[in-house]
Amino acid sequence: MPRRRFDWGQPFVYLIALIAVGLTIAPVLYLVIGGFRTTGQLASNPNALPDPWIPDNYIAVLTSGAFWTQLGNSSLTALATTAGVVALGVSAAFVLARYDFRARNGLYVLFTVGLLFPITVAIVPLYLMLQNLGLLGSLAGIIIPQVAFALPTTIVILVPFLRAIPPELEDAASIDGTSRVGFFFRILLPLSGPGLVTVGVLAFVGSWNAYLLPLLVLSDPNTFTLPLGVQAFSTQYSQDTAMVLAFTSLAMLPALVFFTLAERRIVGGLTGAVKG
Repeated sequence: MPRRRFDWGQPFVYLIALIAVGLTIAPVLYLVIGGFRTTGQLASNPNALPDPWIPDNYIAVLTSGAFWTQLGNSSLTALATTAGVVALGVSAAFVLARYDFRARNGLYVLFTVGLLFPITVAIVPLYLMLQNLGLLGSLAGIIIPQVAFALPTTIVILVPFLRAIPPELEDAASIDGTSRVGFFFRILLPLSGPGLVTVGVLAFVGSWNAYLLPLLVLSDPNTFTLPLGVQAFSTQYSQDTAMVLAFTSLAMLPALVFFTLAERRIVGGLTGAVKG
């Protein structure tokens, strides 16, 4: 058998990947492990392991009412944003992908251009609009703009999925007496499941990690989401670094677990969008 030539580029790629993974994971591990130490231990030797391991910081955070209130606010905001993004996004993508009308390409380009405008660009007029609508200080003032700014990405990902579904399926469904609405719910939505999961996870994580919009909209601590809660907690316990590390670790844990569990579906959904 012919001997395979050694590819010097492959170990280099693995080395770069390991370095990137290490640089990504190291701060997270430092946060989690630092929460099991005292502030005095962190000050005397910041890079040492806990000796002994002290769970008091995590217990204090988990037994505080503020953490659970902020967790509930973040969960409600993220779930409502995800539901709105998926429902509106797949509806608009269905029209752009399966209907032929004169302004279709122009509308698709308009949504694509929306990717170029982050929420920070429109923050001043958005704030004024929310003020006029009486939405300042409420979670609805966060959910509605987040849905709007997530729609361009959602539509750009979903349109290729819906276009890739063979038109013969729709013709066969029509012959069997299924309406377009029935085709949408019974056939198209199940077949576009990977794309729906992808946009849903992206919307959920983006909403969970949002900081600027909640900072401008929310003023009552009872309505704070976890990113605002971390900032407020860091200010209140600025002298207790270990407690701040514990609170931050617990605040990022739900989104981290959610994203890790859905990572394969995200990759599959984006791959399908590119192929489409």
